[in-house]
Amino acid sequence: MTLHLPGADGALRAYEPRTEPLALTPGAPLTSRTVFSAAHVVADPYADTTPDSPAAVDWDATLAFRRHLWSHGLGVAEAMDTAQRGMGLDWAGAAELIRRSAAEAKAVGGRIACGVGTDQITGGTLAEVRAAYEEQLAVVEESGAQAILMASRALAATAQGPDDYLEVYGHLLRQAAEPVVLHWLGPMFDPALEGYWGSPDLDAATDTFLEVIAAHPDKVDGIKVSLLDARREVDLRRRLPQGVRCYTGDDFNYPELIAGDEQGFSHALLGIFDPLGPLAAEAVRVLDTGNTEGFRALLDPTVELSRHLFQAPTRFYKTGVVLLAWLAGHQSHFTMVGGLQSARSLPHLSRAYELADGLGLFPDPKLAEERMRTLLHLYGVTP
Repeated sequence: MTLHLPGADGALRAYEPRTEPLALTPGAPLTSRTVFSAAHVVADPYADTTPDSPAAVDWDATLAFRRHLWSHGLGVAEAMDTAQRGMGLDWAGAAELIRRSAAEAKAVGGRIACGVGTDQITGGTLAEVRAAYEEQLAVVEESGAQAILMASRALAATAQGPDDYLEVYGHLLRQAAEPVVLHWLGPMFDPALEGYWGSPDLDAATDTFLEVIAAHPDKVDGIKVSLLDARREVDLRRRLPQGVRCYTGDDFNYPELIAGDEQGFSHALLGIFDPLGPLAAEAVRVLDTGNTEGFRALLDPTVELSRHLFQAPTRFYKTGVVLLAWLAGHQSHFTMVGGLQSARSLPHLSRAYELADGLGLFPDPKLAEERMRTLLHLYGVTP
């Protein structure tokens, strides 16, 4: 049945939803790449909250979504920016999320890595920033999960130059029990991280980043780079010490970066693999057989959707991710912690639905159509 979707110009256009989904079922474990999906959280729609109150999480639905990702062979990157860290989910909520998800991972045999940051403080001295990192690192390590050292707004605000980054990260890496993933999140994802690693010049920042790794290669499992610059990621990847992995966080260019070239490839830790989970896993299984063309044939068509969801202002991509989870039947409502379901326009959400439906991402296209129709009616759209 035809849907009438609003475009950016305000005009309605007719769209015929597809009737059959892609046939995507869990398969063999992934072997050629390590792939994490950064997972969203499901809000409790019945909680009496305001945008600035602590997040109320629907734990059952949140953990069920992680089981969905694990069932397809993906790892879960927990309590990252996709889970609205610093945009509705505070440290208390993130700590609870880490503990619950890590316990669930143990129960089902799923792989999990969790974000370690400093979001329990907004600023302070270098010693206070270091202590905040240490508190969160202890929670993640006690849960049994791998640690991802996230970029810190507080460190960005406090550090006077590269030496401060070298001191803080060196201290953390020396005390980490197991190798960690270092996370470089660009300012397009969080404007407060402008000038991270001590310089707004990305070449200089890269040198500092690599200096941290070179001093402690045994404590760095890999790096997660989210700069939306494929050429820079490849150059950085080629400069890593032997044994240190690159996990692409480039939601614009991930197929080519995962496929790699004659000198290497990237693994993946991506927010777009939240809605693309089953399709992404199937594509990597094809790559596991050595069939790069087949991998690209499956994953290249998803880039238009990803670039749409992550368009500027990029930090609001979570709204589209949660919309698609609702349309796919992974949760019963389109509500987000912090009220961020309002962060994208109806034309933007309509295009996200159209692109995802065209890819066959919805297990039940009829349900997705009915829910999209409900959203359109809520906004006053009538044919």
